[in-house]
Amino acid sequence: MSHSRRDFSILCIPCTKPGCNRWFKNKSGYTQHTNAVHPLLSAAPLHSEPSQSTSSQPPPQFNCFPLPIFNGDVDPIQSDGAGEEDHSEIPHSAQSPTPAEFFGAVFKGRPCDLEGNFLPPGALPLPLSAKSTDDWTPYRDWLEFELADYIFTKNQTPTAQIDHLLELWAASLIQAGTDSSQVLFADHCDVYRTIDNTPLGDVKWWSFSIKYTGDIPDEGPTPWMTKSYDVWFRDPHQVVQNMLANPDYAAEVDLRPYREFATETDERQWQDFMSGDWAWNQADQITEDPATHGSTFMPVILGSNKTTVSVATGQNNYYPLYASIGNVRNNVHRAHCGALAVVGFLAMPKTTKQHAKTAIFRRFHRQLFHTSLSFILQNLKPGMTKPEVMCFGDGHYRCVIYGLGPYIVDYEEQVLLACIVRSWCAKCTSNSKALDTDNLLRSRVHTDTLIKECDHGMRWDEYGIIAQLVPFTNNYPQADIHELIAPDLLHQIIKGAFKDHLVAWVEKYLVTTHGQARADIILDDIDRRIAAVPAFSGLRRFPQGCNFKQWTMDDSKALMKVYLPVLKGYVPMDIIRTFRTLLEFCYLVHCNVITETSLKEINDAVARFHQYREIFKDSDVVSTFSLPRQHLINTLICLFGAPNGLCSSITESKHIKAVKEPWRRSSRYKALGQMLVTNQRLDKLTASHQDFYACEMLNRTCLTSVLAALNTQAPREHDDTGQHEPPYIEGTKHAQSIPELSTELHIPNLADLSDPEDTRDPTEVPLLEFPHYRGRISVFNSASSTFHAPSDLSGIGGMKREHIRACPLWRNESARNDCVFVITDSNTCGMQGMDVAHIMAFFSLRQHSRRIPCAVVRWFNWVGNVPDPDTGMWMVKPAFSAQNTPHFTIIHIDTIFHAAHLIPVFGTTPLSPSIKFHHVLDIFKLFYVNKFADHHAFEIAS
Repeated sequence: MSHSRRDFSILCIPCTKPGCNRWFKNKSGYTQHTNAVHPLLSAAPLHSEPSQSTSSQPPPQFNCFPLPIFNGDVDPIQSDGAGEEDHSEIPHSAQSPTPAEFFGAVFKGRPCDLEGNFLPPGALPLPLSAKSTDDWTPYRDWLEFELADYIFTKNQTPTAQIDHLLELWAASLIQAGTDSSQVLFADHCDVYRTIDNTPLGDVKWWSFSIKYTGDIPDEGPTPWMTKSYDVWFRDPHQVVQNMLANPDYAAEVDLRPYREFATETDERQWQDFMSGDWAWNQADQITEDPATHGSTFMPVILGSNKTTVSVATGQNNYYPLYASIGNVRNNVHRAHCGALAVVGFLAMPKTTKQHAKTAIFRRFHRQLFHTSLSFILQNLKPGMTKPEVMCFGDGHYRCVIYGLGPYIVDYEEQVLLACIVRSWCAKCTSNSKALDTDNLLRSRVHTDTLIKECDHGMRWDEYGIIAQLVPFTNNYPQADIHELIAPDLLHQIIKGAFKDHLVAWVEKYLVTTHGQARADIILDDIDRRIAAVPAFSGLRRFPQGCNFKQWTMDDSKALMKVYLPVLKGYVPMDIIRTFRTLLEFCYLVHCNVITETSLKEINDAVARFHQYREIFKDSDVVSTFSLPRQHLINTLICLFGAPNGLCSSITESKHIKAVKEPWRRSSRYKALGQMLVTNQRLDKLTASHQDFYACEMLNRTCLTSVLAALNTQAPREHDDTGQHEPPYIEGTKHAQSIPELSTELHIPNLADLSDPEDTRDPTEVPLLEFPHYRGRISVFNSASSTFHAPSDLSGIGGMKREHIRACPLWRNESARNDCVFVITDSNTCGMQGMDVAHIMAFFSLRQHSRRIPCAVVRWFNWVGNVPDPDTGMWMVKPAFSAQNTPHFTIIHIDTIFHAAHLIPVFGTTPLSPSIKFHHVLDIFKLFYVNKFADHHAFEIAS
């Protein structure tokens, strides 16, 4: 008996080539069409000698190898849907005619040959020797590669389970009368050995040891003085080479610094790292040497942060060091496309409690950090003064000049990097007693002068300098650690100012004002309010409120988006305004493009934040605002570009793939060595996938390839022709006609909402009216829209998919009906041209031989013509018709602009524990339109 599954996929991806109107169901269909009709030649990853061993010797110098031709621009896949384009996005100078001032011709990344001789304009890159399309080395065929990749990367199968799987496979072959030797791998050792033999993506791990060699106390050495501390690392020089040679984001690399200006206003704007003043100033200094002319400046960005992989069975901490390059644009960093790599695991010396706080141990701990970094980065130093020839992802060779770029760390490590006393600022000479005053900016020259002219006590007390420490940047040209410390929005603002400060201050304010007993009751009600916030696509819910101890990065980000409205009614308006200004600051600085106007708005938000937070001092909650995290709230946008690319949230996300998952796959005993091997094998599989894809060996599925090789007719491919239709997903409801849907939704007049003789194009009618339709309809539980929202976490092209649900049973608990913004006046911009509606059902019908996607909605009315002055949010209330019944309408799905998140105005009445999140849209009569739900909503509802 054969079984078939209903296909709910639709044509949702368009071809982006001019003049081509084809649409596709998935990326596979798009890729096959592109290769057949609009071919592009891709590049393979860098080749290196295969090795799985580690060494205790310093790594050797590495040479570049030629890569194949990469010809043409890569267009991001963009698709229509229920959403619209993010109008906050300003086109990048490399992708549009936006005016830009590029660094002079002496420093523009000209292509060259292997000897560094510059090529004439328009010269093509050198081709690589042809590779056979059936060369799957070190794998025997496609199936063997797919199995190895599935076992190790996708499923992360343990060794015992690999052996069990292969045994079952062999047993099935024997039972079918086939030779069991046809099993692709003998056991897990065979799988690992094959992966290790991959000649691509091999960057070896090395190690060195550091030991204390200072003066020994008269009473004898303490235990930490006699130990050796191992540091494991990969050559960052070779890691950077592989990043530049990666063809996946070859079109997303800036070859020289530039200054960009908005087309309409001619004002300066900042986006990617190379648009900042720091890269421009560095290039200006480098080009004083004529030997560097025509080169590409490559800032090496570093980041480090301790992470814990287990707590319950003993504290297991690791200290990974990450590296990236500033030439790669912010969208690549946010999309996690391989432009950030772990290059080391730093040592974390420990000792007894008796010696942990001694000055000599602390000094050794800090200097160990700087010595390790200086040693790890030593292979980059020659390329900081003399250009090196390197191969890029577009197939061209270019001369490259390295430079130490920003270092992404939280405040605790900023103190460590800057070699200053804790509670002092790493950027200026301010301490915890005077952080709110203007002070002298720190610099390498200023610090060196103080060390020469002042004694130890004055350096420590007056400037917070630890003179015995030598920053690792002192060993590299044009590197000043005080200039290189980047703003850390995650730890300083989201976790620092929001979670550690404001949330804690609110609790303290409630205790101070109402007493502990009453404060506990209020905090419990705040938790119930948080739990009752309606669901929203991509927004984490908190069924127990925020009453938990360990806040993760995602917890803090999600709570920020719902915390403001639930406080109103329990705290003064100045506290509400304090949270509002902090949230507005966070969304403004996280925008994909920041203009001079945006900078003024950011500075205004900071000023208002400082003004409103005074209530915490007036109410005796805090005695001073000299807090390093809030002191650094003013970011360095003009120097480093938009901060959404340089943020510790990027390195925090990398912890999962580089540290936590490899640790879970280890035996937990001396796990670091196993973690290094896991990372190396993952790199090899990724490099193989890139190589096979570049050679057009992965265009079809493995099954269709095998069937074609056996001269068997492959299963018919999906038809990728036709017009775009809204991407409905999920299953259908029971209603198959308008009367049945009317009964199911309890809307008696659903069939009498409009004129049946209306023959206009449905896409031109904002509010659809299909009365008395007697044909069959298809009802869906949800719809999805794909739209351009580069400020949100999205793919490399800035595309984001959002699901809007009208589901009668969500996760077997209750119904879920989301809210949306609907365009009701296309001639009016902003919120004045939209209304908010509650989706009751999605369905489609056929009229005039066309499939028409519709939605049944219940309307909300705006409350006032401006947002609420305290929260900054618009307010709505349910709309009613003349008969005092809820106002329902059928609309065309294309009038939906974006999902809307509504949060009830809770007032001062405690919320009943029986009220759940799926009740509130039907119970409450007044709502905030949450503009902090995501970046796209912030642009719409501000």
